[in-house]
Amino acid sequence: MDPMLYAFLIIVGAIFALGLFLQFIPLGLWIQSMSSGVYVGLTQLFAMRLRRVNPARIVHPLITAHKADLPLDASQLEAHYLAGGNVERVVQALIAAQKAGITLDFKSATAIDLAGRNVLEAVQTSVNPKVISTPRVAAMAKDGIQLIAIARVTVRANINRLVGGAGEETILARVGEGIVSTIGSAVSHKAVLENPDNISKTVLSKGLDAGTAFEILSIDIADVDVGKNIGAELQTDQAEADKRIAQARAEERRAMAVAQEQENRARVEDARARVVEAEAQVPLAISEAFRRGNLGVMDYARYQNMQSDTGMRRALAGPSTSTGNGSTGT
Repeated sequence: MDPMLYAFLIIVGAIFALGLFLQFIPLGLWIQSMSSGVYVGLTQLFAMRLRRVNPARIVHPLITAHKADLPLDASQLEAHYLAGGNVERVVQALIAAQKAGITLDFKSATAIDLAGRNVLEAVQTSVNPKVISTPRVAAMAKDGIQLIAIARVTVRANINRLVGGAGEETILARVGEGIVSTIGSAVSHKAVLENPDNISKTVLSKGLDAGTAFEILSIDIADVDVGKNIGAELQTDQAEADKRIAQARAEERRAMAVAQEQENRARVEDARARVVEAEAQVPLAISEAFRRGNLGVMDYARYQNMQSDTGMRRALAGPSTSTGNGSTGT
């Protein structure tokens, strides 16, 4: 083999081997850790590669913690990384807590981080409380006037209750409930408008931050607006409902009266039909009486005179209301 080609292959193989070595063993990261006073062995860095851990995500936070005098080691950070935590954020939170004089150990910080909360933001909120605003809360005083209030709640994170404690939504819900209760117990809406600080004092005294991850420092009423006259609207709706009920009952009574009148008319018509039917039987009865000899000529003549006399009296009394004939002849 040509010596030049052989030398070239040796150089290429050496470069490949060096690249493979640097791929699995980050030599530059090892030098950086050694120069920073943090000893992380090459074997440990190679083991991180085998465990699919990015060595830079462990070494850089470890150097930061060492410079801040935090007693951490690579195995602790690697365990938190493998658990799915954010190593950089945990280390930054520990440093911020140490500088602010807040008691926070590594175990608590990692528990908060793995619980899904931003531990660094929690430490910052403990140092610098933040203000959260409630949505527009509508409530009605006892005089029926609606009031719409907006409150500003100043909260500070409670590190000891971050794991398992309720969040901002619970704080806002409880404050809104307290505002509704306080306004609803007021005799007049004017009293609330004159002293809106009574709302914040009453709500703050209820201990709304119990069981939450925050400590309420103050509740300030930012705005109170007068809304609708709910009492008047309710009375108007009630009057309209009573009116409709009365109209329905009157319509029911009218329908019953119409039905009763129609029934009475039917009865009268039935009675008249029976009278006409009975009067139609009179000539037949007279004829039958003549045939049997029970009625004489003089009796019939007296009957005719009586019928004529009755018809004359009806004519003198007014319009005839009889449905039968005034006189009957054969």
